[in-house]
Amino acid sequence: MKSAIHDTFGEPVDVLETKIIDTPEPAAGEVRVKMLLSPIHNHDLWTIRGNYGYKPELPGAIGGSEAMGTIDAVGAGVDSSVIGQRVSIAGVHGTWAEYFIAPATGVLPLPDAISDAMGAQLIAMPFSAISLLEMLQAKQGDWIIQTAANGAVGKIMAVLAKSRGIHLLNLVRRDAAVAELTELGIDNVLSTSDADWKSKAQALIGKTGAVSAIDSVGGDLAQDLTDLLGANGELVVFGTATGAPLPLSSGTLIMKQITVKGFWGSKVSSDMDPAQRVRLITELVTLAAKGELTLEDGGVYGLDHLSEAMTAALTPGRAGKVMLRP
Repeated sequence: MKSAIHDTFGEPVDVLETKIIDTPEPAAGEVRVKMLLSPIHNHDLWTIRGNYGYKPELPGAIGGSEAMGTIDAVGAGVDSSVIGQRVSIAGVHGTWAEYFIAPATGVLPLPDAISDAMGAQLIAMPFSAISLLEMLQAKQGDWIIQTAANGAVGKIMAVLAKSRGIHLLNLVRRDAAVAELTELGIDNVLSTSDADWKSKAQALIGKTGAVSAIDSVGGDLAQDLTDLLGANGELVVFGTATGAPLPLSSGTLIMKQITVKGFWGSKVSSDMDPAQRVRLITELVTLAAKGELTLEDGGVYGLDHLSEAMTAALTPGRAGKVMLRP
């Protein structure tokens, strides 16, 4: 089978190669999935560079961690009636291949109302977003601030917050991103490139401030977020687009008694109670089936065009996740 393999850590465009390897066989309790679409996530790129929390064994590591496809073989103890079923899965390794192995209990059957492009990215980013929202202090009627609102998680968060009656202030770094989100029907969007964005933000949120703030950018913006938080607010670090450290004011943190913490979706997901996981995934699937949660792709590339795909995934301003297909 074709697969996207790296034998060393490094920039994906430099180290990923299309190779032909043996098609894997499912063991007991596993299924083999024929991949139809697999997204390129930022954490996939970090993994290939060797600077993510998970490091695959080298050489011969296959990229990818989420995909949708059809089950084409099952291992011992798995009901063969699932063969041919259209499914989605995340949190696995090696999805950038014509076939990959997944635990039978981990795949999510996809209803016909959910498209292939939606199904391929239904779990990782949406589940991270809904898990994060679940963890936050903010409840119905409260305000949350999020940076990188034009990213995949940001757009999903806008849908989820609205469905739960939570107010959301959406921060972006470009005026073009404001127009993009506004066109999608997302409210309360401000560009941090505007000189007076903080005063506009404060006017929207009100004097009591926001209950929660989510930062996916890093750098000086984190201090601005704490300025906009109210007493006993929380700053949750979800990502770092800039890679810059957070220069926070001790005085602001002390006087407002602000909590600062990180969020790693993989860890949160692995520690989550199974019943809670089912409840949150059901909420996502319901929103998707109703058409309230929509996810676009940012272009589809075959496994023979890895360099172009990786370049596209690193290009700002794309409409959605870049996808790989067989």
